[in-house]
Amino acid sequence: MDDNNNRKFVETDPEENDIEELTEDEGENSPEVPEIEGEESAEDAENTAEEPEKSMKAFVELPLIPLRGLSVFPNMVLHFDIGREKSINALEKSMIMNQHVFLVSQKDDTTDLPTPEDFYRIGVVCKIKQMLKLPGDSIRVLVEGLYRGEVEDIIFEVPYFRAKIREIEDPAYSADDSEAEALMRSVLSNFDEYVNINSDLAPEIFATVVTIEDPGRMADMIASHIEVRMEDKQKLLEALDPKKRLELLNETLMREIEILKIEHDISSKVKSQINKNQREYYLREQMRAIQEELGGEENIEEEVAGFLQQLSELDLEEKTREKVEKEIKRFSRMQPSSAEATVSRNYIESILELPWNTESEDNIDINRAEEILNEDHYGLDKVKERVLEYLAVMQLSDGLKGPILCLVGPPGVGKTSIARSVARSIGREFVRMSLGGVRDEAEIRGHRRTYIGAIPGRIITSIKDCGTKNPVFLFDEVDKIGADYKGDPASALLEVLDPEQNKDFTDHYLEVPFDLSKVMFITTANTTSTIPRPLLDRMEVIDVSGYTEEDKLNIAQKYLVPKQMKENGLTKSNISFTEQGLRTVINYYTRESGVRNLEREIGNLCRKVARNVVSGETDKVSMTGKRVQEFLGKKKFRFDIIKGEKEVGVTTGLAWTVVGGDTLFIETAAVPGTGRLVLTGQMGDVMQESAKAGVSYIRSMTKKFKIEEDFYKKYDLHVHIPEGAIPKDGPSAGVTMCTAIISTLSGIPVRKDIAMTGEITLRGKVLPVGGIREKVMAAHRAGIRKVLLPRDNEPDIDEIPEVVRNDMEFVLIKNVNDALKEVLVKEKRMLIKKSDLETIAVKPSQYPAENLKEIAFAGRSNVGKSSLLNLITGRKKLARVSGSPGKTQTINFYIINDEFRIVDLPGYGYAKVSKSVSQKWGDMMETYLSGRKNLVRVVQLVDIRHEPTGQDVQMYEYLKHYGLDGTVVATKADKISKGQTAKQIKIIRQKLEMSPEDKVIPVSSLKRSGHQELIEEMGRILEL
Repeated sequence: MDDNNNRKFVETDPEENDIEELTEDEGENSPEVPEIEGEESAEDAENTAEEPEKSMKAFVELPLIPLRGLSVFPNMVLHFDIGREKSINALEKSMIMNQHVFLVSQKDDTTDLPTPEDFYRIGVVCKIKQMLKLPGDSIRVLVEGLYRGEVEDIIFEVPYFRAKIREIEDPAYSADDSEAEALMRSVLSNFDEYVNINSDLAPEIFATVVTIEDPGRMADMIASHIEVRMEDKQKLLEALDPKKRLELLNETLMREIEILKIEHDISSKVKSQINKNQREYYLREQMRAIQEELGGEENIEEEVAGFLQQLSELDLEEKTREKVEKEIKRFSRMQPSSAEATVSRNYIESILELPWNTESEDNIDINRAEEILNEDHYGLDKVKERVLEYLAVMQLSDGLKGPILCLVGPPGVGKTSIARSVARSIGREFVRMSLGGVRDEAEIRGHRRTYIGAIPGRIITSIKDCGTKNPVFLFDEVDKIGADYKGDPASALLEVLDPEQNKDFTDHYLEVPFDLSKVMFITTANTTSTIPRPLLDRMEVIDVSGYTEEDKLNIAQKYLVPKQMKENGLTKSNISFTEQGLRTVINYYTRESGVRNLEREIGNLCRKVARNVVSGETDKVSMTGKRVQEFLGKKKFRFDIIKGEKEVGVTTGLAWTVVGGDTLFIETAAVPGTGRLVLTGQMGDVMQESAKAGVSYIRSMTKKFKIEEDFYKKYDLHVHIPEGAIPKDGPSAGVTMCTAIISTLSGIPVRKDIAMTGEITLRGKVLPVGGIREKVMAAHRAGIRKVLLPRDNEPDIDEIPEVVRNDMEFVLIKNVNDALKEVLVKEKRMLIKKSDLETIAVKPSQYPAENLKEIAFAGRSNVGKSSLLNLITGRKKLARVSGSPGKTQTINFYIINDEFRIVDLPGYGYAKVSKSVSQKWGDMMETYLSGRKNLVRVVQLVDIRHEPTGQDVQMYEYLKHYGLDGTVVATKADKISKGQTAKQIKIIRQKLEMSPEDKVIPVSSLKRSGHQELIEEMGRILEL
């Protein structure tokens, strides 16, 4: 069209841009389109007015064609294409007339249908030399500029512009005009320099210009050859005075020369920077050119168009969209194979490939989620319950505004798989990112693009790979994240895991905000001690504790064995596992809280069986405990099964490790010396401080413990924890070490079948510790059934599995003295010299003298009181069995030794008696309980098979009232199982509202069990 022109053939209008571009020769000699010569015919002359004389006041009416992006000067020959209907009509009218047309430039190139206000007033009257019709209704025209003209009036605009043109003729030039001569010389000098600098102009142009003597014509000729903006050329065209025109041209040339010099300097600097890689660069350019010829490289315009299409399909914020558009435009101006283009391309692709508007549709069904969690995991009931609560709140609130879940537990317990199950249950994508060993902040936030090889952070990369903006994102091993000179990744995670900040998370590479608020973040850790406090504050910790032996057995039977059989190509006809075989693997070939190594060992067994089946040695193997040892060899681990009842200076402690709980023995020895404290067994600083605190406490209580006051001067104390190759630390062994030292210094043995844990203070108080669940499970595994725990750890007992909890006895202690009462064994605590019946009394006057301490026994009739008294005194007929149970109205006193006597109180509640008899019994009991000053304790007997009766509860309330409560004997324990025993003891405590420190001792007179513990308890009572 007439909009896109220059002195050479150029591209036509956009609507005709598929027309092949012609050269000048092709335009003149095209065989396909007949050429219309521009000679005026006689017929045309008759239809047109004679050509007017040129003068400043002469006017002429001519067709007008507005040009886009092109300026025409007098005496200038050029060709251009026209395609607009008005322009074609004007051209055809000019050919009919005298072949003269007025050409003027448009002010705005983008105006497709110009009005008189859209083009300049001054243009050039031109003569049409040639006209060539092109395919697509466009015409190529060759014109010659004649003289300047100014639009005086627009006669009409349709079907073409016809204007009244005032002719403008340059004034005559005088050879004596020295000012004009000087300006011409200056312009020629500058134009010469311009031609030398601008390599696009041929040197012959200057030779042509030099021959021109007229200043106006010279200025027009030079103006037509220089590369300046159309507005500047229009100013030169509108400069009617030749001198003014030369001045303006001179200024323009000087400005352009300066610009060309700057361009030349820049080009020189670029060339000077080409180094030894120049050869490789040129080879790559040649290769690129070859690839373009072969069609192997995508056209950059097509690539940019693809980027813009992708961008238009995304719903982005305005600032983000503007930044991406700016980068795409910048990329469009680059060399496709340059290194900078590669960086820009990667950046644009990284942004466009992000799931800005793509997210998974939540399908939160609590019942289905519970089924999936139970299907994927055995046990972990509290963890599942908390996860389901989280999902329920998420469904009701329609968002994730709550804290981030942090699953904390030892390795192999299923933390990662729980997160995977959550994703499966709600229909979201699952992404896992391990933070173990991550020390570079750029792993989280990405690298800035100023660095070579910069890439987005792993969070953005993972989001891009999963294809949705709301996946379940697991940060694994968040407790093992590090920090160094490259930054602190934990601090970078603060923004990611903060629900108030991650809506506008900005990766250093992208430099645009991305919304992470819809991502469900879950983290895992083995311990919270190494997680930075600010980061931990953003997370809700859920403890995923280790599995019990029963849990592992069920997991192996339901999950691990079928999985390993399938992976190793075995069927039930080839291998089977017995319960004993699996327990052997669990207890003697693995030591862990999880099941990771258990699965490996089961896989090891399956592989060995697979080899035997393939070799033909056997068709099927039954994995019993014996066969497991044959395949896996010697046992790798052992458990410390506690043997022996007592030993001086050796206590049983409990420890927590990353693979679960464990038992440990603390040994102490006192040897003659100067008071040194020797600590061995790789104790950490905290454990050493606990030992020193224990020694200081003992020194302050030597009289109470009946220890030599100057022991710290006469003896060296050595505290050792076996398995010295394993580092040990923590405060939980404080009470254990203190008890062992007291035992060594006092010479009193310690019961090894009682384990303990707790931190100690200088005042002897026992403070709470962690890891109670794992420690108690380790004690249970070692055969210990009684554990001493700090009083403040009572809530942790509920976290222990019920099967273990029901089989254990827990004693809550406040201070070291409480622990000593339980574990120290005094050899002469119960010396039974005799057990003779002293007297049978009915009223207080018949009671024996209050010269001995008394321990009374009370209980319902037929509860087994007489049998128990015979058992603990070693007599067959110490107590008399009444012939009429429930009606005995006497109190029996038995002398046991020189210190105390046993009192057998009459039974209650068995037979129906009259109100007077019952009243008489009550008066007698109240008189005895309230009047005997030497009565130190009443042992109440309860049948363990049944809940305590109303009379039992009433009796215990009497004892509380007189301060004689605290010991209950549950008789006939041989009638129920061990599991039922623990359950019934709990019921007895609840019904009688017993304090935690009060004793319930199960006893079986038939099996002669439990009586020794009762005797020791009586000895402790007498000591107090």
